[in-house]
Amino acid sequence: MGNFHGSIVKMSRREGINLAETDKVQKYLDKRPYPPGQHGQRRKGRPSDYSVRLREKQKLARLYGVGEKQFRNLFEEASNVPGVTGTVFLQLLESRLDNVVFRLGLASTRRQARQFVGHGHILVNGKKVDVSSYRIRPGDEIGVHEKSRSMGFVLQNVEAGKKRRTSPWLSFNPDTLSGQFMRPPAREDLALPINENFIIEYYSR
Repeated sequence: MGNFHGSIVKMSRREGINLAETDKVQKYLDKRPYPPGQHGQRRKGRPSDYSVRLREKQKLARLYGVGEKQFRNLFEEASNVPGVTGTVFLQLLESRLDNVVFRLGLASTRRQARQFVGHGHILVNGKKVDVSSYRIRPGDEIGVHEKSRSMGFVLQNVEAGKKRRTSPWLSFNPDTLSGQFMRPPAREDLALPINENFIIEYYSR
C-alpha cells in the first residue's frame, strides 16, 4: 500500500468515511453513502473478522495518507511506548508535519499540506522542513515561509479555517500564519471514526 493518488471521493466512499475531512467530500458521501461502481449498492455478505480489521487499518492509513511501511513502523514504535498503544499510535500520526499543517488550517486537506511541505513553504522553529513525515514535538512552532505568506490559496485556507473548531492541542495566530504544537492530543480530542483496537488485533494476529 503506497501513497494514494486516486479520487479522494471514491476512496472515501470505498472506506465509508470522509478521508479528506472536508465539507465537499461529505456532501458526496451524504448523496451516495455506498461504495463506488455498478455493484456498490448491492448488499454483501457478512465480512470476516480478518477483513474487518484489514479494512480498519486501510481506513486509518488512507485518512493520514501514510504508506504501509511507514504505517507499520509507526505502529511498532507505538507498541514499544508506555501507555495505551492505540492512543499512542494516533498521537504519532497526528504529530506528522503534514497533518499539523492541515490541522492548523494552513492547508485545506492533508494532500495539499504534503504539497506545501514538499515545496518548502513550511517552517518548523524558523527553519524550512520539506519532509511531510517530520515529527513535531510539543513546543515546536510551525509557520509559513516569508516568501510564501502572500500566496492566495494559503490566505483562503486560513480564512476558511476560521469557521472550523480549533484543535485544542494546537494554537494558531492567523495574523502571523504561525502556530504551536502544545501537546499530543488525547483520544477524546480526536473525533475519528476509527476503532484502533481492530488495528492492534490486525498486527497482533
